Amino acid sequence: MRARLTLRSPESGRIVLPTNYNYLIQAAIYRNISRELADFLHDKGFLFGKRRFKMFTFSRLEGRCVLDKGSKRFVYEGDVTLYISSPIEKFVEDLANIIVSRGSIALGKQKLRVAELAFPAKPVMKNDKLRIHMLSPLTVYSTLMTYNGKKKTYYFSPYEKEFSALVNSNIKKKHFLLSGMNIKSDIRVKPLRVKEVVVMYESTVIKGWIGDFSLTGPRALIETAYEAGLGAKNSQGFGMFEVV
Repeated sequence: MRARLTLRSPESGRIVLPTNYNYLIQAAIYRNISRELADFLHDKGFLFGKRRFKMFTFSRLEGRCVLDKGSKRFVYEGDVTLYISSPIEKFVEDLANIIVSRGSIALGKQKLRVAELAFPAKPVMKNDKLRIHMLSPLTVYSTLMTYNGKKKTYYFSPYEKEFSALVNSNIKKKHFLLSGMNIKSDIRVKPLRVKEVVVMYESTVIKGWIGDFSLTGPRALIETAYEAGLGAKNSQGFGMFEVV
C-alpha cells in the first residue's frame, strides 16, 4: 500500500531542508504512526536470522528545487511530494489517520501543511519483466573484515554480479517474512540508465544508485519489492521505485 503526500509551507511557500534529509523524513514517519507500531518497528522489526526488516520505504522529495551553495541546503519553491510505502496496511492506515487528524507534518524544525493525501493504485504487472525508475536510491552492501580485523562496509555497483544476487536474496527474505512462502525462482536487476549517489544518513555514508533498471522475476517477488522496497536500508529512504 502506498501513500502520496503533497506538503506545503504555510508561511513563505519555500521549503528549506539540509541536502541529507532522509533522517528527518524517517523521524517524521515514526512520529505519525501509533506508539505501539513505532516501538515495534524501531526496536524489533521483522527478524530473519540476524537481519531485521522494518518493511517500509519512502521516496526522495519531488518538487522544484535549487541548491543554496552558501548554506548547503535545498530550497524548494512551492509544494513537494513524498511517497511512503509498506506491505503492512496498518502502517499506512495509521500514518494516514494521524496525519489527517494533525493536518501537518514536521521535517526537523519546519512544520509543513498536508495539502493533499492520496493512495495511488498499484500498477498492473502483467509480465515478469519491467522497467522501473528509482524514486529513492537502490543500495546493497556487505560487511567485510579488513586485514587488521576491522569491519568495513562495501557497497556494490549494479555492474558487479553480486549486486543482483544480493537484491534477490534480500527480497526473498522479505517475501518469506510476509507470506511464509519460499519462492525458488530468482529476481534479476539490470542497470539501464543509472547514476551513483552518496547520501549521509546522520554520520553514516551510504552509496546508492538512481535511474532506471530492468527488473525480471516472479510477479509475487516484484510486488513485494514494490511495496516494501528493493535492496537494503529501505526504512532509511532507499529502494522505492515506480514502474515506467
